[in-house]
Amino acid sequence: MKIWPIPGRPPFIGRHTHMKPLIPGLLALLVAAHSARADPSQKAAAPAARPFALGDVRLLDSPFRRAMERNADYLLSIEPDRLLHNTRRYAGLTPKGESYGGWESHGIAGHTLGHYLTALSQQFAATGDARFRRRVDYIIAEMAQCQTAYGDGYIGALPPLELQTMRNFREGIVETQGPFNFRGGAWVPWYTEHKVLNGLKDAWILGGNGQARDVALRLADWADAITAGLTPEKLQTMLSVEQGGMMDVLVELYVLTGNPRYLETSRRFYHRAVLDPLLAHRDELPGKHANTQIPKIIGEARTYEATGDPRARDIAAYFWDLIAHHYSYVIGGNSEDEHLFPEDTMSRHLGANTAETCNTYNMLKLTEHLFGWDPKADYADFYERALYNDILASQEPKLGMFTYFMSLKPGLFKTFSTPFDSFWCCVGTGMENHTKYGEAIYFHGGDDLYVNLFIPSALAWKEVGFSMEQRTDYPAGNRTELTVTSAPAAPLAIRVRCPGWAAGPLAFELNGQPISVPGAPGSYAVVRRTWNKGDRLAATIPMAVRTEAMPGAPGKVAFLYGPVVLAADLGPEPQAATVPYAEHQDANLGAPAVAVPALVRAGSPVESSVVRSADGSLVFHATGLGLPPDVALRPFWEISYDRYNVYWDVVTR
Repeated sequence: MKIWPIPGRPPFIGRHTHMKPLIPGLLALLVAAHSARADPSQKAAAPAARPFALGDVRLLDSPFRRAMERNADYLLSIEPDRLLHNTRRYAGLTPKGESYGGWESHGIAGHTLGHYLTALSQQFAATGDARFRRRVDYIIAEMAQCQTAYGDGYIGALPPLELQTMRNFREGIVETQGPFNFRGGAWVPWYTEHKVLNGLKDAWILGGNGQARDVALRLADWADAITAGLTPEKLQTMLSVEQGGMMDVLVELYVLTGNPRYLETSRRFYHRAVLDPLLAHRDELPGKHANTQIPKIIGEARTYEATGDPRARDIAAYFWDLIAHHYSYVIGGNSEDEHLFPEDTMSRHLGANTAETCNTYNMLKLTEHLFGWDPKADYADFYERALYNDILASQEPKLGMFTYFMSLKPGLFKTFSTPFDSFWCCVGTGMENHTKYGEAIYFHGGDDLYVNLFIPSALAWKEVGFSMEQRTDYPAGNRTELTVTSAPAAPLAIRVRCPGWAAGPLAFELNGQPISVPGAPGSYAVVRRTWNKGDRLAATIPMAVRTEAMPGAPGKVAFLYGPVVLAADLGPEPQAATVPYAEHQDANLGAPAVAVPALVRAGSPVESSVVRSADGSLVFHATGLGLPPDVALRPFWEISYDRYNVYWDVVTR
């Protein structure tokens, strides 16, 4: 089913052309209908393709598997009793461990516990490692005890101010103090409770803990109870404070239980000030806090899947196009100082605090939804770019620590969290990021298998009796090989993504012999046949150095090779009290940057002067562009402790 046009709505008129508003009367009717309680009799939308369960895809040796293993070690180094400190304390029970520092010692306390439950559950689902399941079981038992002590269904670690603020909703009291606080300074309590509720849901579904179901549903019932009496006006006031993905997780609970109560509760989190303009195809995003908005759109995407409401799909698709094509840097991340800005001003937004990692975490979630509805290479291309150049690049390779901002300020460096005294939001999402690299490599729909990412892995498509292994050294190499290890008697199609950035059509071989398969960049090449054990399908992807100009600034470019953003390695930043690890995410925002020269174009395209090293590594050098000869361009994800540069000013002599 195509996204455009929706009946009763003007057709989409181009990627870069924003929609004119609908006529006022029709817009008012659509908005009123969408903001009303959802009809649980609506029919769920059938996806065109679905991701595989985490346990169906096993990572083989690659940078992604090594990142996953580092993250697993970090997860096991965390003491559950310390994360549970505030949960027990505020429930009136004696804590069993000292509280962690950083954000876990402030009003947002407890958000990490929710992320941690999700990360443990995903790691268990992906690997079957019982160590992670045992931690899930222990934490859930502790949370159940605390929930009983609280007495009204609430469970979490909110300090008294935040919890009382939420309980006041039941009495109709909603008083805000800016976009992140309620009156008195209560810090984003819905945001924190979303992490807890989502972690409980994942412990139930991915971690296999039945007790988590009961705890999660009691918390969801509490969320319903404290908001049921709020007027539409007070609900919208409440939603002016960041609320995380409450709509998303409540729709999930509706799908899992069939209880329309959770769907109805989810609609109370429809934030009209943000979602109504998107429904009308008006871009009013500049100036808005980026990561406050993306989870709302994920909630709309999940609403479409659960109810078939085309308006929810429309909102999600329009928003994705805006962020992916008009608000994102070359690495796939977005925002400066956590806020969105007009596309044509991007050249003025290369500061130290660009590309909050949480934003990319959520954009990848949204991208998976849209790909499932309409399996297009454009979605998978964006996913690949952000995965390699932002998510993989966000992990520090020694201790497995995390970035908050992915600085794109020329000549600066990355700042990573400390193991036990940071616990920023991007630490929480970071814990999750590196447990689920197998999530989007493959999708399936009907008898179609989509190969989206070229990551060494083994797939078991249990429903049809098909399995295979993907072996590749991509992106260092330009070839991937799929070897069938078991196959059904019936034919099925393997659909291989032909990246939109490819330097030419992909070439294919079957069992060592060339085959004629259309493989134009930006499409999926389809090989349909009855497969046999041992069959080998190989794809060769033409790759070359290329540049991408910054939107609104054609004289400022970044270099890429295949999916990889190439950054200049400008030498190590000496270790210091906040380098490479810092308790506070803003510790190095004021650090001085080293000078970065402009590139001097001598007639031919600048990319023609960038040459790959002869040793086969992804190291490149530029000649004749005015750079010192010892400046190397290497994958951005490989630069962890050095100063670097991504965007270049290109000038003539």
